[in-house]
Amino acid sequence: MAIFAEDALLGKHIMITGATGGIGYEAAKAAVQAGAAITITGRDSEKLYQLKDECIALDGRAHVLSVPADLNKEDHRKHVIQEAIKEIGPVYGLVNSAWKTGGGTVEDLSEEELRSTMELNFFSTVLFTQEVYREMKQYQKGAIVNLSSLSGLRGTYGNTAYSGSKFAITAFTQSFAHEAIQHKIRVNAVCPGFVDTEMGRNSIASIGEREGRDFEEQLKIAEQGLPSGRITQPKEVANSILFLLTDAAENIVGESLKISGGGVMR
Repeated sequence: MAIFAEDALLGKHIMITGATGGIGYEAAKAAVQAGAAITITGRDSEKLYQLKDECIALDGRAHVLSVPADLNKEDHRKHVIQEAIKEIGPVYGLVNSAWKTGGGTVEDLSEEELRSTMELNFFSTVLFTQEVYREMKQYQKGAIVNLSSLSGLRGTYGNTAYSGSKFAITAFTQSFAHEAIQHKIRVNAVCPGFVDTEMGRNSIASIGEREGRDFEEQLKIAEQGLPSGRITQPKEVANSILFLLTDAAENIVGESLKISGGGVMR
């Protein structure tokens, strides 16, 4: 069930990167249910077209453009933006949800893993945003939501690569927010903890493996450590993203919204 009015984003073009991941996938469906026209992009073309079909099933009038791309590549970034504007028109909102996990202690962390994590989670996000921002500035309105993490607010054991990339996204959000608001474009971030997605479950499994526990044991420990008693569902993150895209959040600028089940209160 949609929690937003069908016209909350009516007539607005929203671009969503990492749309084939659990959070981006749900954000795309939520945006369509709020009346948005959307451009979705990701590396998995088959899953991308599956998402398009699901969005249209939710609203037969939905305008959904799917553009498979690797945002680490400059020509792909430019292609996505060109196709989006040509097909749908000016961009109002951007959801940066393309990311990857990357772990290991500093002692065991390879240069390749460190570079690839920073490349996708930070460099390509900033460079893609840069291109979209140039287009958005022409219309002096809009909203950008970056997917950071609780790991972008505090460090944890064996998490240098991923946490470092998400701290960078949090800092980018705050710095960029000062610049963009001068052109009436709001920039914010969402910072979820463990989310019930493939990547989230893999992260829990990795911690369990390190501690000599199976997935179910480690999941139970993770959930018992949260006041809410459970990890977050991807739809809950998507709804928070959607809120930050709407006019209901028009004076929320440069914030990092925690979605932690009470695990991080500050």
